Amino acid sequence: MIFEAVLFDLDGTLIDTLSDIGDAVNRVLSKKKYPTHAISTYRKFVGDGSRILIERALPKKYRTEKIIDACLNEYIEDYTRNYNVKTKLYLGIPNLLDTLKAKGLKLCILSNKPDAITKKCVKTFLSKWDFDVVFGQRNSVPRKPDPQGALEAAKKMSIPPSHFLYLGDTAVDMKTAVSAGMFPVGVLWGFRFRKELHESGAGAIVVDPLDVLNLLQGL
Repeated sequence: MIFEAVLFDLDGTLIDTLSDIGDAVNRVLSKKKYPTHAISTYRKFVGDGSRILIERALPKKYRTEKIIDACLNEYIEDYTRNYNVKTKLYLGIPNLLDTLKAKGLKLCILSNKPDAITKKCVKTFLSKWDFDVVFGQRNSVPRKPDPQGALEAAKKMSIPPSHFLYLGDTAVDMKTAVSAGMFPVGVLWGFRFRKELHESGAGAIVVDPLDVLNLLQGL
């Protein structure tokens, strides 16, 4: 196989955002007198976009359109102010990105996080590296696992989808990669677990960021 580019998910793959996301949602829930959750619980809530995150965090009897909309707006406002309190790059990511760039591979990001905050996070935590495309969730494009965003990135970069390695930490990412015709690689340092990644179509699963380099040599 020939790979010319790597498409990354953002949260749970490049940066550990779980605490800042969970804290922001919990502040909104607490303000509205709804039960909050342990930060570890948010591992199951994230991955499908901010609206689904809020829906999952709310008690079932309060999951009305009006309440979800109100909580979502407050969450986005809060998270935009506090996205960088505890968030950090995963260990090994800088070395991985440096090596991929040195090998001449192109890099891009596709996230279900709103586009504006996705770009804000990339500018804050990943400005050292040149990403050819950075897409968050946009109203005009279906969210992952719909492959449209991934295919748009490939087209913009003039690289066939089959020449992309796709790294992500959830079933959503594996399904996106499969649908887009990219090679799906599940990462175990993120928010989900091996069983989910395997059952969702992962072509390979890596434990450490530098395992990606070994994988590239073996494919």
